[in-house]
Amino acid sequence: MQLTPTERDRLLIFTAAELARARRLRGLRLNVPEATALIADTVCEAARDGLRLAEAIERARCALGPQDVLPGVPDLVTEVNVEAVFADGTRLAVVADPFGGGSLGEAAPGAFISTADTTYLPRPVHTLTVRNTATVPVSVTSHFHFFEANPRLDFDRGTAYGMRLAVPAGSSVRFDPGAVVEVGLVPIGGARVAIGFAGLVDGPLDAPGAKQQALHRAAACGYLGALTDEPEDDR
Repeated sequence: MQLTPTERDRLLIFTAAELARARRLRGLRLNVPEATALIADTVCEAARDGLRLAEAIERARCALGPQDVLPGVPDLVTEVNVEAVFADGTRLAVVADPFGGGSLGEAAPGAFISTADTTYLPRPVHTLTVRNTATVPVSVTSHFHFFEANPRLDFDRGTAYGMRLAVPAGSSVRFDPGAVVEVGLVPIGGARVAIGFAGLVDGPLDAPGAKQQALHRAAACGYLGALTDEPEDDR
């Protein structure tokens, strides 16, 4: 595939912005290159959505707030310049005061992580109280196996086995340091196979002994709430 220099630059911005979004989902604050890429990508995607130059700039100003970036970043990044293709041609967008418009949080627009359809909200089967004992925010996405969520989240892991958050697909729940949050959970659907995540299952969720083995692994790895006194024949 042959790419022009402009297309290569756009791909670089997109890739860096995706890295920034992934780190935000883990509760990390962004550095200068990450924040700059995410703001620039927001402009480009706004232009692709058909917005005008002024509208794209305003959307970009709302992508991040001072709380989303590392200390000192707002002092270093006072303006973001990016060329984007609008309906009336290529225009230079100058995003002044890029952190001054407030943060859209997890709803910040992007090319890959799209806005979730909030018209469908799964009905929770279980409700859990979750406490974040970490010193940083933790975000958990909609289809993450909640049993395997961050070890510093304190909740009943046994109840969360085989479950995911009862939130619209593509969205997430953020747990601030020290916060206590009630969340709803629904069973993971489909073939009910958990591969990856934190590696506590890596196989069929309902296989004989899978739940007990996963609880033992979680307890051994220091996951809070991983009690292992359930019957051995319980999945």
